[in-house]
Amino acid sequence: MTPAGPEPGAPPAGAAPGLGGGPLAGLRVLDLATLFAGPLAATLLGDFGAEVVKVEHPHRPDPSRGHGPAKDGVGLWWKQLGRNKRTMTLDLSTPGGRDTLLRLAATADVVVENFRPGTLERWGLGWEALSAANPRLVLARVTAFGQHGPCARRPGFGTLAEAMSGFAAITGEPDGPPTLPPFGLADSIAALTCAYAVMTALAGRDRTGRGQVVDLAIIEPILTVLGPHPLWYDQLGYVQPRTGNRSANNAPRNTYRSADGRWLAVSASAQSIAERVLRLVGRPELICEPWFATGSGRAAHTEVIDEAVGGWVARHKADDVVAAFEEAEAAVALVYDVRDVMADPQFAALGTVTGVEDPELGPLRMQNVLFRLSGTPGGIRWAGRPHGADTESVLTELGLTGAEISALRLEGAL
Repeated sequence: MTPAGPEPGAPPAGAAPGLGGGPLAGLRVLDLATLFAGPLAATLLGDFGAEVVKVEHPHRPDPSRGHGPAKDGVGLWWKQLGRNKRTMTLDLSTPGGRDTLLRLAATADVVVENFRPGTLERWGLGWEALSAANPRLVLARVTAFGQHGPCARRPGFGTLAEAMSGFAAITGEPDGPPTLPPFGLADSIAALTCAYAVMTALAGRDRTGRGQVVDLAIIEPILTVLGPHPLWYDQLGYVQPRTGNRSANNAPRNTYRSADGRWLAVSASAQSIAERVLRLVGRPELICEPWFATGSGRAAHTEVIDEAVGGWVARHKADDVVAAFEEAEAAVALVYDVRDVMADPQFAALGTVTGVEDPELGPLRMQNVLFRLSGTPGGIRWAGRPHGADTESVLTELGLTGAEISALRLEGAL
């Protein structure tokens, strides 16, 4: 990991031309998107070496810079979301901004955008224009509802996807309201999907020589990860109800409170694990019940199983519960908050949270790259940069003269 440069606003060390190492070195990505799926997809590509150029409006930067807590006036969420990205400003609605974006697109492999359908076309930057500038370009279009259909032009965020996908309907206690997650779940799933879609489109380009459009609707990936709900309904008319922490498919599966007030999660998806748990808590006779032989059978007798497991956990301290489960080779985990995550030895062994030196805020700790590669690992070269910090260097590398850059500034395009 290469630390950022020594002065705020200075280019990151080794950032010209901004490629760095990793298996995606040499890939150039223009990130035109905001909040959060599109930008996170670009971050994932940058983590493994792609050169990502973040293009923001001169006067309306990515709102993630102002989301959540800040330190010394610097948004901390952006430090993660903007990592490994060079930042420049460009008003795409101006003639100069349009022409400059087309010049940038001619040098790029991927453009990621999340404007409402028709917006890029209105600016003269639709697929036809971008593809004419660069026939090998992949354009990833990440929107709430996709590029066509009755909802396509509606504004939308991940929250609507969490509602429309059926996620909220099955989340929460049985007698409580549908529950939305307190973080960008649908956006994050869409970001992972987008990064995968981009790499798939690039693999297609390797065979055909031509780029293509990725049309990704945020309402769709979260529906996929929910599992076979459409299939169940289609074949059986079955609609999964809210079950809280319990599962309709196996038991025990719940959170239980220990004698010292800590919460632990227990899961027994495998038959052998379920048997170990019930022996551990002193209820081996339940294993002999006919219904115990299947996950659905155990789920139908959740009250009995929860009483056995929950009662045993409540009589023991949390550390003793974990030790006993480990000795019995049964699955258990303490319910962590972020303080526990930062101190956990397993996360530490994996390097899940890593340090980054930032010229604005000094040492930072944030999530590391998503996975480890043995031969061509990714890494965090720098945290999110100030708004427009690399505008001059990006445009100079593009071949614009000082006079041309000044003209763009006078026009209001930068």
